[in-house]
Amino acid sequence: MCPGTLNDSGTTEFLLLGLWAPPFLRPLLWASLLLAYLTTVLGNGALVGLIALDRRLHRPMYRLLTHLALLDTAYVSTTLPQALAHMTMRRARLSLVGCGTQLYVGISLGSCEAILLAAMALDRCLAVCRPLHYATLVTAPRCAALAGASWTLGFALSVPNAVATLRLPFCPERPAVDHFFCELPAVLRTACTDTTANYRLVYGLGVPILLVPLVLILASYAWILAAVSKLPSAGSRRKALSTCSSHLAVVGLFYGTVSAMYLRPKASSQLPARHHKLVAVFYLVVTPVLNPLIYSLRNHEVHMAARYALARLRGLRTVLH
Repeated sequence: MCPGTLNDSGTTEFLLLGLWAPPFLRPLLWASLLLAYLTTVLGNGALVGLIALDRRLHRPMYRLLTHLALLDTAYVSTTLPQALAHMTMRRARLSLVGCGTQLYVGISLGSCEAILLAAMALDRCLAVCRPLHYATLVTAPRCAALAGASWTLGFALSVPNAVATLRLPFCPERPAVDHFFCELPAVLRTACTDTTANYRLVYGLGVPILLVPLVLILASYAWILAAVSKLPSAGSRRKALSTCSSHLAVVGLFYGTVSAMYLRPKASSQLPARHHKLVAVFYLVVTPVLNPLIYSLRNHEVHMAARYALARLRGLRTVLH
């Protein structure tokens, strides 16, 4: 531990520099983030509600989709409300315990999502490649076990990174986290000691957390493409692929942003802080907003469930009046 560290001085809080914007644009930025948060919560909540209420959606694909919606909602809820509150303050501070909790929960939920996306790819693979055996292979208990494993592994594999980061000495000269929440790379940049071992740990755990699920996803879709290519008609091929397009879009959004931060953590640490904030806004704000839209706008069964729910709501209102 280096002399003069936060731990030595007894200081137990970080200063979050937040998102920068000209003063005249700050109200617009605040309103945009609030709108994104409400859209994410309401959109994912509506999707979960439809799946819970409509028995036609009580199938493995939609059960896994429920967990994805819950993950997205939890992810934005651990960061955006605090970021919105801090934007109204002159100096945004977060305790060491609060920062550590946010850091751990954030990387855990991201890890859960990577593993869950692999489980969803496996589900689609079996649905397309083994349609006659799908109902016996992917049962409700097995689907629940896959979802439970995603949550358990995500939170378990994130413990070493969180513990190793919070044990670092943080110098008084650099107590500020140049970010709008306690993200792992941003917190590492505030340490006053060599963090090479921490970056190696991030990369080492990034392999089982990010690369292994990605390999499983790619293998599943290679199997799907091989099976689809053998279908006799173009219509049947389009129908088979249409069940996978939404998942592929979500996978692309997730890995396109997160891999840049966590698969090359040392290289990304050399980039300007505004780059990290922009990437974080995309995977923390934009992606959770788009996920329910992708699955609802491109899914006929969700459309039908929404129409049925609206019809029931209108009927209930008619009865009440």
